[in-house]
Amino acid sequence: MAQQSGTDESKIRALIEAWAAAVRRHDLSDILAHHEPDIVMFDVPPPLQSRGMDEYKKTWDLFFKYHKPSQAFDIEELTITAGEDVAFAAAIMRCADASSAEGGFLFRLTIGLRKIDGDWRITHEHHSVPAED
Repeated sequence: MAQQSGTDESKIRALIEAWAAAVRRHDLSDILAHHEPDIVMFDVPPPLQSRGMDEYKKTWDLFFKYHKPSQAFDIEELTITAGEDVAFAAAIMRCADASSAEGGFLFRLTIGLRKIDGDWRITHEHHSVPAED
């Protein structure tokens, strides 16, 4: 069981790293490649919640207005907890855009996944930043 879990964690890590690389390239088809059609995402900019692939895709239009290809969208820390058919990942990410300082800014990412037909699929994303006083 532990060996299977390690394999699943490796697969999930590779999936998330590929997703982040696709974001840096602005490759929408690769960004969407491992997401379920009924994805639910909570994001920092409006809308607060996106349900389904069509709404999720639209969130990238806004992101690409401010983020240029090859700018930072990097995983700083990543932990993965994988069960037999459900997993979640928590990450600290670094993102840069035209208005951010040279090093960009940090945000939190939580991803929920389900194993469907032997493949890990993203069913939930939650991006957040700490509230400021």
